[in-house]
This record gives sequence, structure tokens and C-alpha cells, in this order.
Amino acid sequence: MEQKKIVIIGAGVVGCSTAYYLSKMGQRDITVIEQGPLFETGGSTSHAPGLVFQLSFSKVLTTLASQTVETFKELSANGQPSFYSVGSLEVANTQERLEDLKRKAGVGTSWGMEAYVLSPEECVEKCSLINPDNILGGLYVPSDGIAKPLRAVDIMAKFAESCGTKFYGHTEVTGIKVVDGQVKAVETNAGRFEADLIICCAGFWGPRIGEMVGVTIPLQPIAHQYIFSNDLAELANESEEVTIPLIRDQDNAMYFRQVFNGLGIGSYQHRPLPVEVSEITKYGEGKEMPSVKPFTPEDFFEKPWQDAQGLIPGLTQAGVKKGINGIFSFTPDGMPLLGESQKVRGFWVAEAIWVTHSAGVGKAMAEWIVNGAPTLDLELCDINRFDTYAQSPAYYKKRSIENYEKVYDIHHPFMPPETSRDMRVSPYYMRQQALGAHFNEKSGWEQPQWYEANDSLVAMYENMILKRTGWAAKYWSPIIEAEQLHTRQYAGLYDMTAAKKRLEISGEGALEFLQQLTTSNIDIPIGHAMNTLMLHELAGIKDEIKVIRTAATTFFILCTGAVEASWLKKHLPVSNRVVIQDLTASTCGLSVIGAKASEIMYSLDPRTFTRSKWELGQAKEIFIGNVPVLAIYDSYVGTQGWEFFTTLDQGLQLWDLLFNIGEQYQLIAAGDRALENLRIESLSFRNGKDFWSEHDPYEMGLDHMVDLTKPSFIGKTSLLDRKEKGPKLLLTPLILDDPSMVVMGYEPVFDEERASGFVTSAGYDYSMGKGIVYALLLPETVNKGNELSIEYFGQRYTAKIMSKAAVMTK
Repeated sequence: MEQKKIVIIGAGVVGCSTAYYLSKMGQRDITVIEQGPLFETGGSTSHAPGLVFQLSFSKVLTTLASQTVETFKELSANGQPSFYSVGSLEVANTQERLEDLKRKAGVGTSWGMEAYVLSPEECVEKCSLINPDNILGGLYVPSDGIAKPLRAVDIMAKFAESCGTKFYGHTEVTGIKVVDGQVKAVETNAGRFEADLIICCAGFWGPRIGEMVGVTIPLQPIAHQYIFSNDLAELANESEEVTIPLIRDQDNAMYFRQVFNGLGIGSYQHRPLPVEVSEITKYGEGKEMPSVKPFTPEDFFEKPWQDAQGLIPGLTQAGVKKGINGIFSFTPDGMPLLGESQKVRGFWVAEAIWVTHSAGVGKAMAEWIVNGAPTLDLELCDINRFDTYAQSPAYYKKRSIENYEKVYDIHHPFMPPETSRDMRVSPYYMRQQALGAHFNEKSGWEQPQWYEANDSLVAMYENMILKRTGWAAKYWSPIIEAEQLHTRQYAGLYDMTAAKKRLEISGEGALEFLQQLTTSNIDIPIGHAMNTLMLHELAGIKDEIKVIRTAATTFFILCTGAVEASWLKKHLPVSNRVVIQDLTASTCGLSVIGAKASEIMYSLDPRTFTRSKWELGQAKEIFIGNVPVLAIYDSYVGTQGWEFFTTLDQGLQLWDLLFNIGEQYQLIAAGDRALENLRIESLSFRNGKDFWSEHDPYEMGLDHMVDLTKPSFIGKTSLLDRKEKGPKLLLTPLILDDPSMVVMGYEPVFDEERASGFVTSAGYDYSMGKGIVYALLLPETVNKGNELSIEYFGQRYTAKIMSKAAVMTK
């Protein structure tokens, strides 16, 4: 094993968890630096109430929380546990919340976690403090509980020290030395520490450390109100710190935990209380620890206290003992910030992490550093997921505060953000506004979801359109379905600007570089395109990319997003034989897709767009009118069409040329939701939605993109091993028997009474008149071919595996 000089900045629960797991994996040259005392450092770990609600609609967060629980349960000293497994109750005051808890219980099954929806009376059986008259039911997760992070930290630190890790308290970082883009040392008030690799686990001080190397860490510290009640009569005889379940009342934005004979109560009802990093004191500069601000009674207690008493009547006689405002971190998308920055080699980040996910993050970081990749997919947490637009304080502060305000809301997957909008707009934006586009955001771009100008199409397809209801009908319009149907029959013009990252890779070593990063032989003729995969070291799929060879030593690359682009840049050779240019901000894209696509393009330019001059997968640099474009002719969402890329200054002219000539063929501007429906209908899989870096090509049916005759590529050795062992899951298309049923994704799939997998994508197939889903299923379930069922809001719906004949005709 390669030994690295590793310096971890921060000795809170994340820093100590990372040191603990790195030590367990054999790393022996680790130094942990902490500006406060060891180990009650004054950061969030020191004041956190320790509630661990594991289950969320995010698979990665649920897994990190589950791993944290397993770690903490193993750590105890002198008979004192680091985790109390008392379970949790999330109660519902509204029917909408109760339905959401049913959906959440289903997702629990998908993620492999026990969760049960209980009646009010059953909730009282779990916790007698609750008033059943004020609730409609609750969600019970038996494996949840209370973490004692300081106990866990002490044990983890002792283990790490036994393996050679050195801890330094009261040691303030004053600078970081970087040479040729690589970290070399950490400067402190106690001297210099040489480093091959630095991990920033500084909590809400993280942005200050990032500034030292020119890396933006986009998190916003926010103060959060938490009070302690006086003793409750019902808890008078309790001698243990915690014996009753955690309680979360999300309709009233509150949570509760036992603290011996009283309760700790947190509230999100108050106005956001953002804190600037520059305002946070150092340890010892104030009466309280740096992570605690004075309580603001004007924000709390009249309304929340009434709500608390309504749920737990015993609080009426108890009253409030004291309160604090504890600081913790929020990010623009509510996810942690993990991984190595592409800006500075060797500078790693593990930030914006709650105690709930702490040990899981430490484990994943250690795997990532030692093995080159974590076993858990962390794409949604990657520090490199934010382009430059999101590194502006004006963006990430507002969006982080919005996430704080909505933390206990019922979140719909298509709910658009409200703040920091119009950050990036394509050159077609004014045309899209004129057509009544409904926008959502993707990678900072304003992306049309559907167009009100197409409302008249709803009547045209009235007898065909499936009318969605309930959860599926939120943030939806029948226009989406009309655009889907119209594209199949005629043609649609789609804005592809936000769809992919666009890179140009050039130089004498470009082909060799890409051959090493991809699974296919990409030594293709100039003017051709091909789809291929990038794998990480453990053979998980990093991305499916499109490679277009535009010259002998120049390739145009379409990859999923910023994380995938950073993967390419990370492997850039030190020599100057390969150059990567990110063209995303300077280019735009349009697609013409549908039955009439070829007629439209032929009408526009008969000489250029004669069908005999094009074959699938062909790419040409041409002019459309005065506009220079890279044109790719390929199969998109089950039908043939063209994708065009040009520079931003020419984009509006290209839109007008295509839109105007297409009108006589009933071309419409169509939105991203119709394009997604067409993708699902055509059985096209999508990176990040249907598969991610935990899966290999053989599990996803993408082995046709793997050329094992290539001498080498990243992940090949591990891929051969995984192929021999066989798949853990198989991506499989299913058909719902009920023609009116459309699920939304992540619902559990049952083989009789056994949970066998979960839905990834879901839509409606108009060619068959039925709902269609993709599901990740156990191989034995697929091989049996039994009738299956999908649980949707607590109800079971029959589904069948799509026959091979049906798949072949798609």
C-alpha cells in the first residue's frame, strides 16, 4: 500500500472518523490538526443534539447515515454507548404529510431499511408522551437513535493514535503551501506539517481553509434554535439519558429528544439566522463555544412552544429551562461537499456534514483516498459538482438559506428552486419566454420544461393523453404529454444547452488519453461519433459519454456534468501533449427530433441534408445559413434526428432558422419533460438516474460499449473480476398492468412478499398505452420472470418484466 503524508484539518467527528478509517485501512502517516482543544473542539460536534434520522429520499444520505449508526454502535467505552438505539417517530398533522410518510416508508424498503407507518394509537404505544388527538399517524424507524459523537470521537482517536496518528490541539492553520497546483504543507502557529494530501474537515470554518488554496467551499453557516425543557412528570423516574424514540413533527418544523428527565427541542420555525464565517469566534474568545450563539427568544417561542405542547402535553407544566442558537452548515443543494478539488491536487474536502452522516463519510473518504474510488456512489456530494456560477457567494448563500427554510417541507422531485435564478440562460431564452416556457434549473441553466404556446395541442391529443393525478400531477401539465406525442408524429425542437457538458480534448496525446479513460476503442474515423463508458478504479460507471472525432488529434466530448468533466481533467497528463477546453459556457445546442426531422432539414438545405449523405453516428462541421455548426446525425430517444452545436453568439440565429423552416412541418419547441418521457418510452438509460458509479456495464446491459481486447483502460482489471462474479443487480424494464398508473421513481419492487429492487425511471409509453418503469432488480427475480408488484404510497400495483420481443421492437 502506498503510504501518503496525510494532514487532516479539524478534529471533530468528521475529521476523527476519517482518521479512524484511514488507520483501519493501513495508512500510518496521519496528522490531525485542531484549532480548539481535543476533543470538545467548539465546532458543531460539540453542541449537536445527536439525533440520527437515517431515512431520507436520498439513497446516498440514507446509506451514509446507516453506516454511521453501525460504526457508532461498535464504539463504546466503560459501559457507555456511543449510540442509543431507541428508534424514531415522524408524526403527521396533515393528510398530505401522512401520504408522504407512506411514500417514505416505501423508499425505506427500496434502500433496505425497516420503516412502518403507524396509527395515532400505535404511535402512543411507542412513545406515551404523544397526544394522539393531534396527529393522523407516524412513521416508525426502529434503527434510528441518539448518537453521542464526543464519546465516539474519543474512541476513534485512541484507535488512530495506536496506529501512529498524531493529534495536535490548539493548533491554528495559518496557510497552506501549494507548488505547481499540488499541496505540499500546512503552516500553523505551531510549525509546519509536510503533506502529500490535505483533508479539510473544518466544519463551518471550511471556507476559510479553502480560501488559503483558492478553492471555494460553498457552504453557509446558519444558527438554529434549540431549547431544553425542565423535567417532565412523565420522565421523573428515568435514570438513562434516553429511552424513548426521537420525535420529528415536520408539519410544525420541530424535533424532540429525551435528555434524562426533560426534552431537547429544536425548531425551524424561526427566520433564517445566517452567520458569516468571519464573525465566528475562536475557541476561548467568548463565554460559549464558537458554534453556539446566544438564544434569540423573539424568534422562538410563542408559536413553536404552543405546537410543542399540543404534541406533548406534559411540556405545559414543565416549561423552558434554557436555549441556544447552534451553528451548522447548509449548502445550495442540501448535500455534503466531498472529494478532491480539481483546482488543487491533493486538497480534499469533507464539509457540510451533520453527525447523522459523519462516520459514513469518514469511511467513504478513506476508501476514496486508498482505493481511488468509494464503494458508495458520491457523485451528488462531489465538491466539483458546482460550476463557477455556483461559487459566487451571491448564489450559494441565498440558495443555502432557501434550503434551510424548506428543510422540513414536502419535497417534490420537480419542485423548482426560488432563489439564485437566471444565473445562466441560453441564447434562445427570449424566444422561449415568448412561447410561455415554464422553466426549471439544471446546472444553473434555465431549462424549459414545457411551453404554454403548445396548449392547443392538448385538444388535438385529448383522447390519448394520460391525465395524471395526485403526486404525479404536481409540477406537471398535460402539455408535456402533448409535446411528447407531437414529437413522435411530427418533430420537436429541443434546447440541449443544459443537457451536457461540452469539452474539446486535443493534442498529440489526445487519442491515447481517451483510450485509457474509456471502455471502447475510440480510434474512430474523423467525422464520426460513438457512445462509450468511463469507469473508475473499481469498475463502477463514472459516465456514459459521446465522443465525436473532429480531427486526427481533436475530439468533442459530451459528458453528463461538472463532476464527470472533473474526472477527465483529474487524469490529464502532466505533459502538455493533451489540452482540455471546457466549451460549455461559450456554446449552445439544439436538437431536431421526430418523424419529420429529415424533411425539415432537407427543406432547409437540400444539398447538405440529403439522406444519402448521412449515416447514423456521423458528425460534420457545416453551415446552416450563416451559422457554423457541428451537426451530429444519430438516434435520439428512439427516433432519428440531428443535434447541432454552435457558439452562443450564433445560437439565436440558429433557433430562428430551424423554427421558421420547421413550422410548415408542424415543428414545435418542446420542453425537457417531454424529452425525458421520450427517453423512457424508447428504453434509453441515463447516467445518474438509472445507473451510477456503484454499477458496472454488465449489470446495466451496456456491455456492448466494452471492448476487452483493448490492452488497458481504467477499471479493466476490476471489471473482469466483477464479470466473473456476476451481477448484483440488473437494470430491467417493467410494464405496469394498470394503464392509468404512473409512478415517479425509487418505489420498491416486490417479488411476492420479498423486496427485490426499486424503480429508477418511470413514465408512460403511448405506443403500448401503459406505464413503463426501469427497475434495478435482483438477478434471481429477473431470471424467474414472475409477476411483480410496485408499492406506491402504500398500495401495491401489478407489474411484469417486459418481454425480450417487446424490448427488441423498441
